[in-house]
Amino acid sequence: MTIDIRSDTVTKPSPEMRRAIAEAEVGDDFLDGDPTTRRLEEAVAQLLGKERAIFFPSGTMANQCAIWTLSERGTEIYADYGSHINDWEMVGAAAIAGVQLRTVQGEGPMMDAQSLERAFRAPSSSAPRASLVCLENTHNGAGGLVTPLAGIRAMHDVARNHGCSVHLDGARLWNASAASGTPLHEFARFADTVMVSFSKGLGAPAGAALVGSEEVIERANEHRKRLGGVMRQSGILAAGALYGLEHNRDRLHVDHEHATEFSLIVDRAIAATVVPPDSNIVMIDLTPGLSAHDVVRRVAEHGVKVGVWTPTRVRAVMHLDVSRAQVEQAGEAVLEGLDEAWRALGDTSEWPAVPRK
Repeated sequence: MTIDIRSDTVTKPSPEMRRAIAEAEVGDDFLDGDPTTRRLEEAVAQLLGKERAIFFPSGTMANQCAIWTLSERGTEIYADYGSHINDWEMVGAAAIAGVQLRTVQGEGPMMDAQSLERAFRAPSSSAPRASLVCLENTHNGAGGLVTPLAGIRAMHDVARNHGCSVHLDGARLWNASAASGTPLHEFARFADTVMVSFSKGLGAPAGAALVGSEEVIERANEHRKRLGGVMRQSGILAAGALYGLEHNRDRLHVDHEHATEFSLIVDRAIAATVVPPDSNIVMIDLTPGLSAHDVVRRVAEHGVKVGVWTPTRVRAVMHLDVSRAQVEQAGEAVLEGLDEAWRALGDTSEWPAVPRK
C-alpha cells in the first residue's frame, strides 16, 4: 500500500466522520441558515474568542475575502515572502481586492516584527499607503514553524503603529496551538480576522472558517456571496468539519511526534539536511546537484509519496491517516531514495556504500 505524505489534505474521512456527514441535519444556508453549519460557526467563533464566524468552501477563498474586507483598493498589503497568500493564491489580492502585495523577507526563516518594521516605506506622496498586514501560523513554506504568541503580538503592534489592520492565515493554527500550548483565542486576539482550515490536520474533506467582529464578518459575507461561496445544504460539509474539530484536534500532538521521528530517520542521509520540525511538516533540503523531482520519483518507487516544494526542497506532512509503523517505513523509503539519487551523481561502481550521518 502506498503511503501518501505529500500533505495533510490527503486524508480520507473516517467511517465515523462519514456517518456524521450522512446524518447531518441540513437546511438552505442561503435562505434560512443551515443548522449544522451554524453549530460549526458558533463553535469556531467561541474557540477563537471572536463575535462571529462564517464557513467557506476553502481557506484560499476565506483569505481573499479577508483581504478584500480589511484592505483598501489602491493600497499595498504586507505578507511574508514565502507565505501562502503570496505563493499559492494566484495573485488574488491584486486580481480581487485591487491591492499590491509587498513581501517581507525576514532575517530567519520567516517574517518577524523587526523585518516587518523595516519593510514599511517612509511616508511620501509618491509611495503607496499600507492598509493591511497578513500573518501566517504555522508557516507552511518555512516548514510548519510556529510563531510564538509574543511574535504575533509584536507584528500586530507594528501593523497598528502604521495604521494597518491584521489578518492571520491560521490554516494550521490548530497545530500552532497544539505545539506551543497557546490557546487559539490568544493567537486570535492579535488579528482582526483569522482563517482556520478543517481539511488539513482535522481530516475533513473540505472547508474553512473566517472569524472576526460582527461588523467585519458581515462585510466579508458580502464578498463571500460575490465569489459564490455561500452554499445551500452546506451542513453536509460542515458536519465533517465539526466532527474533525470535536474528535481530531486533541490528537495533533501525535502528528508532531511522527514528524520528529520521521525527520530523525531522514536526517541520516548525507544527501540532504532536514529542517527540525515544530509541528507536522518536514522540509528536506537537498545537497547541491540533486533534483527534488528526481528524489520524489525515486521515493515513489519505494511506495511513498512526498511532495516537491522547490527544485531543491522536498516536503513531507504527517497526518491522522499515517500510523507510527508507516512513519518509520516512509522515513526509510525517503532515506533510500536520497541515497539512490546521491549515488546516481557519480560512478556507483566506485561507491560500495553511501556514508550516512
